[in-house]
Amino acid sequence: PSFKAGDTITVAYRIVEGSKERVQLYRGVVIKISGHGEKKRFTVRKMSGTVGVERIFPLESPAIDSITVNKVGKVRRAKLYYLRALTGKKARIQEKRANV
Repeated sequence: PSFKAGDTITVAYRIVEGSKERVQLYRGVVIKISGHGEKKRFTVRKMSGTVGVERIFPLESPAIDSITVNKVGKVRRAKLYYLRALTGKKARIQEKRANV
């Protein structure tokens, strides 16, 4: 799916532990998309309790099972580094309304 910075997405990431394999869901806000071609990657930020956690996913990774867009955010920047300094409700992103 196509997504951009500010969107809230869920990444289903396949994790192999020994002989077992499981799918872990990682839901958060896309902070940035960088790189080009097969080296393209995106950074997703989520809150784990009171601690902010960021994870970088390669877009063409075979370990990514699926990417679903939960919310489309309304932002005016390509890189949302300013979200790192914001806490609580200030860190929320306004949702883009669909034209019906």
